[in-house]
Amino acid sequence: MNNEEKMKHMMNKKVWAVVGASNNPEKVSNRIYHTLKSNGYETYAVNPSYDKMDDGCKCYPSIQELPKVPDCIDFVVPPHVTLKYLEKLDPQVTPNIWLQPGTYDDNVVKYAEDRGFTVVHEGACAMAYLNLHG
Repeated sequence: MNNEEKMKHMMNKKVWAVVGASNNPEKVSNRIYHTLKSNGYETYAVNPSYDKMDDGCKCYPSIQELPKVPDCIDFVVPPHVTLKYLEKLDPQVTPNIWLQPGTYDDNVVKYAEDRGFTVVHEGACAMAYLNLHG
């Protein structure tokens, strides 16, 4: 699959986790979280720094503590944090990874692809994709 096909594939998934979601409306991660929710996606916030999002929904400390296994995990954290999360994930369970700009480097992408994750990166933002195609 090329990057465009991977983006379409992931946008057909309905349960998303946003790793690094902030309850600060000024942050991109907050806007991504709300854009996914407002477009009908079941969206979970993952950030050990917060208990709740600004909409009152629970913010989870880890992916493993989510009430559902997400179909797609959207990363909005620095590359070293992305890598720490990826090391704890099984691509057989959570195969779809969306790496927002600034959340990855060559090592993160190589690690994810070598492990068998389906990876979207290359400057692709899920929020921008939804705004263009949603």
